[in-house]
Amino acid sequence: MQMILIFLSAALVNNVILSRSLGVCPFIGVSKQLESSMGMGLAVTFVMTLSAAIVFAIHNFILYPLGITYLNLIVFVLVVASLVQLVEMYLKKFLPALHRVLGIFLPLITTNCAVMGIILINVDQFGDSFAMTIAHTLGAAVGFTLVMVLFAGIRERIEHNQISADFKGIPIAMIAAGLMSIVFFGFAGLISL
Repeated sequence: MQMILIFLSAALVNNVILSRSLGVCPFIGVSKQLESSMGMGLAVTFVMTLSAAIVFAIHNFILYPLGITYLNLIVFVLVVASLVQLVEMYLKKFLPALHRVLGIFLPLITTNCAVMGIILINVDQFGDSFAMTIAHTLGAAVGFTLVMVLFAGIRERIEHNQISADFKGIPIAMIAAGLMSIVFFGFAGLISL
């Protein structure tokens, strides 16, 4: 039951984009089309989940026992960068259209603060529990993807409506993001850990 609560908390209550304000760059940059948002969400989900599992093992079985946890950040960045390179090579080979759509935002997953933020939160809060680490990471990844897809749908609908020239582009996107944040804030009383 606690794993489900951790998952839902990470996905809805403490959403990585809307509550923690992590991963805003791809949120604004890639969310113009539904297809690219879903692709970015799935790529971030893969990288975030696999890197959380690898980082858990490295931190708990190598860095912490040897007393060299001061290397956490460097090692975590290397793990994430390696996984992003694997994802990029896979997309370039097997899904070239999605690779072109994601463009510069795909390599930027390496420096995506949502991925690194969740990894650091996992080490800090769920350091010795692999199950809780994975539940939190999957919840954060699903929340990231959910918000990306919802926001892309909103932006596609906004594109087909008449909007004042002053609000076109980023201004209306920021207003929509603020309203989405308020909606997700409504989940705050849903779960208490």
